[in-house]
Amino acid sequence: MKLVTAIVKPFTLDDVKAALEQLGLLGMTVSEVRGYGRQKGHTEVYRGAEYFVAKLRVEVLVEDDAADRTVDTIVSAARTGRIGDGKVWVTPVDTVVRVRTGERGVDAL
Repeated sequence: MKLVTAIVKPFTLDDVKAALEQLGLLGMTVSEVRGYGRQKGHTEVYRGAEYFVAKLRVEVLVEDDAADRTVDTIVSAARTGRIGDGKVWVTPVDTVVRVRTGERGVDAL
């Protein structure tokens, strides 16, 4: 199994979600995050205070053979062509357990 993690602009979330649903993926986790990459800590001013630009972290657990398709889907749904579109990376996952049933591995997805 793989954990596909993406940092995307907030306004692209609906497109990313719809694209992942078309792939048949049943769930994802979304968190609001702040940080910076090549934009070197680009900030926005709101009510006189500077803030890092807010992004969303989208995480999806998939089977090994679905990881590349998932990455490609997220990239095409989230791409605007402007600086700060985000990043996507894949991490191997050893074990997944569904808390409610105790199912393990692919059955827990």
